[in-house]
Amino acid sequence: MSGNEPSQTHVGQSTRTARWRSFSQTEAGSAVLLLASVAAALLWANLDLHSYETVWSTSATIGFSDHLLSLDLREWINAGLMSLFFFVVGLEARREFDLGELRNRRWLLLVVAVGVVSTLVPAAIYVFINAGHGTVHGWGTAMSTDSAFALGILAVFGSRLPASLRAFMLSISVINDLLGLVVIGLFYSHDMHLPALLVAIGALAAIAVVRRMVTRSGGCTMVLSLVVWVALHEAGVDPVVTGLAVGALVLAYPAPRDELEQASRLFRLFREQPTPQLHRSAVQGLAAAISPNDRLEQSFLPWVSFGIVPLFALANAGIELNSEGLAEAFSSPVTLGILIGCLAGKVIAVVGSLAMAQLLSRGRLRPAIGWGSITAGGTIAGAAFTVSLLIASLTFTGSEFDQARIGILATLAGAFVLSWAVTGAIALLSPVRRARALLGEAGELIDLAVGVDARHDKIRGPRHAPVTLVEYGDFECPYCGQAEAVVRELLANESDVCYVWRHLPLTDVHPHAQLAAEAAEAAAQQGSFWEMHDLLFRHQTALTGPDLLRYADELGLDVERFGQDLDSHRGARRVAEDVDSADLSKASGTPTFFINGRRHYGAYDIRSLTQAVEHARQRTLLR
Repeated sequence: MSGNEPSQTHVGQSTRTARWRSFSQTEAGSAVLLLASVAAALLWANLDLHSYETVWSTSATIGFSDHLLSLDLREWINAGLMSLFFFVVGLEARREFDLGELRNRRWLLLVVAVGVVSTLVPAAIYVFINAGHGTVHGWGTAMSTDSAFALGILAVFGSRLPASLRAFMLSISVINDLLGLVVIGLFYSHDMHLPALLVAIGALAAIAVVRRMVTRSGGCTMVLSLVVWVALHEAGVDPVVTGLAVGALVLAYPAPRDELEQASRLFRLFREQPTPQLHRSAVQGLAAAISPNDRLEQSFLPWVSFGIVPLFALANAGIELNSEGLAEAFSSPVTLGILIGCLAGKVIAVVGSLAMAQLLSRGRLRPAIGWGSITAGGTIAGAAFTVSLLIASLTFTGSEFDQARIGILATLAGAFVLSWAVTGAIALLSPVRRARALLGEAGELIDLAVGVDARHDKIRGPRHAPVTLVEYGDFECPYCGQAEAVVRELLANESDVCYVWRHLPLTDVHPHAQLAAEAAEAAAQQGSFWEMHDLLFRHQTALTGPDLLRYADELGLDVERFGQDLDSHRGARRVAEDVDSADLSKASGTPTFFINGRRHYGAYDIRSLTQAVEHARQRTLLR
């Protein structure tokens, strides 16, 4: 075994580590931990309700002199830590707006309309059920979809549903959360102090200006965010809205090529002279190459998903359960209003509002996903938790609060069961009908700026296959080497995939990448591009001129002609054309994949690529 080959033990450890990392980074893992926290809260409360309430009602005070802020532990979690949860939600919403499905502004308009209607209909159902009762004022508890649980349920059924449904669900939950927080501020906050509210609005406007005008604005934004939070609290408005508003202001964009090259130059300077000053410059250069949205989400998401949200559930879901209390709850208008409002109201609102929009616009406004996916989205949206619990804690006391919490917890089980039933029914349809139900007939956004041309591109597989996979790659890039094995496995399993290779040599980090790309083009002149392509990937650490000549000899090429093509850089223009097309498509790193013209974000393991290919194949059934 050569020194470059990993041992079986190392491979096994890496595989186990990758599996754990894959689990821990998914919404499913977060939802499982959230469910465990709910179960722990219920168990604790039913074993010793007194100790449960004593712990979470413990007071904690911060501040100095006459400026003190005193809240109990539950309030610090609900109003303070949960601001970070909504900050991450705002970041994800902004990412979808800048890079995802919501770039289609017509679809964005529809999603906003659905988000508004899906808060009003459940609230109206709650009011109808509670009419004539003193609990009618709790209508806000039925409004919001919990994004953590909704995305967790979606992750469980992800193999049955299109990836674009995630953006739809995220957008609905964000709008629900925003309206829910506005409702808290207008209807469930007391003694509103106008001067403090104006300070909060001014500080939020200052954040927007700073984010636009100042490149490194992290520290300033954090200080201003604290000002907004404190001002909203002093104004009598629940301050968790701070996180959502600030997160939505953080831009998302692909890493620009010039920023990546600058980061490489700074790192080389540090490598040559490892001083503290150059270390600081290199770190700042690396950070600047990534959009602040990506950088902040990666920093906060683990803490939010696996710390703050489960802690929120532990502090708020504890309720004493017994047969008498459950019987009373499920016969009370509070529990029934929340349960029916969320489970039935969300489906009615989501499906009905989109159908009405398409009908009134005579088809000009139509969903970007199929009606089956829309229905599944409506059932998933019935999961209420975070904002509903916040409103319930502000609205109810005593037995009514317990009934509200039981209704909110019941929506989680109800949403899961309904979603399982809908996705199961869709799976029973024929392939064409299933594709139409999941994907609809609206056109898909295209990210690939330069389409595939069989006369120009390097193609492996059937040229007229229903699915085309384009990879921008670099022969010296180790990640491309890993992806090559995945692509080979994919092509071996999928006979109807057309694979296209395009050059993107990262010359600032891979000194031999350009020459290797030109060598592949020189081999192409003799009809052996793919043979050279495969050989270069098998020997990524040996790509010097003599190495390339040796590979040409191994392939039986005319070595003299091959060498002349290398010396004259005959293939440089062809490589540059691919690089230009990569720039137009905003592909700056390797490997970057496009599937039927749509950029593939995220992992490029065999499971992820196969799933993306399958979704693209289903869409082709509708043509």
